Amino acid sequence: MNLHKQSLIFAHRGANKEAAENTRPAFDRALEYAIDGMETDVQLSRDEVAVLWHDRFLNKLGLPDKHIDDFDYAQLRAMNFAAHLSAEAAPEGIMSLQAFLDAYRKRCRLLIEIKNREWEPPSRHETKVRQTLEMIGAARGEAIMVSSFNLASLIYAHQCAPQFPLVYNLEPEQTPDDARRVLIGQSFLHGLCLPISSLDHAMVGLLRDHGKCIAVYTCNSDAEIGKALGLGVDILISDVPQKALAMRDH
Repeated sequence: MNLHKQSLIFAHRGANKEAAENTRPAFDRALEYAIDGMETDVQLSRDEVAVLWHDRFLNKLGLPDKHIDDFDYAQLRAMNFAAHLSAEAAPEGIMSLQAFLDAYRKRCRLLIEIKNREWEPPSRHETKVRQTLEMIGAARGEAIMVSSFNLASLIYAHQCAPQFPLVYNLEPEQTPDDARRVLIGQSFLHGLCLPISSLDHAMVGLLRDHGKCIAVYTCNSDAEIGKALGLGVDILISDVPQKALAMRDH
């Protein structure tokens, strides 16, 4: 496997400190910096349109007891996903995965996280996976990767597209032994995405021994960014990509 000699800096949900996360303004702002890639999150609307949204609930829209899949795509487009920032923020409807791919796939690398929820039936999980892979099309190197915290979803994705680069996201409570079991049991995985709290020399050594990509989330402080860069991760995901770039390139 051809691992990167320099850590790649990915903007977490776009430049989410400067515009509403996972919206076009956040992605456009992120591209004003010399970033290498962007990370985003995919869920399904009630009528099965793949859209960009991270949270379990719609608290930021004043709907704390509602999920994305309680609404059709047209309804989500009519909502203002930037309203929680300020009264002056320009309204932003939800962005579809297709619109995101059309706008950004030729401009930088992409890491697309599939958010499969425990209340959804498996059929919706599979629909989300299939839609995502079909929209992306044939994988070209590592320009677009798909990740998930749901290992079953990645196993299904591998069945659908055996050559596609898939990344398993580890929870903070998962151990190096958990990571080792996943790497042995699911050797098709392109790599793991670790919380910065779990990153250490032993974890790096484990992944390097298996020839896997190392991605790390979410590195925001000087200490976190410095730790990830010092251990030579392949992908550093940050809410403050400009800071990570400055530290990497100083």
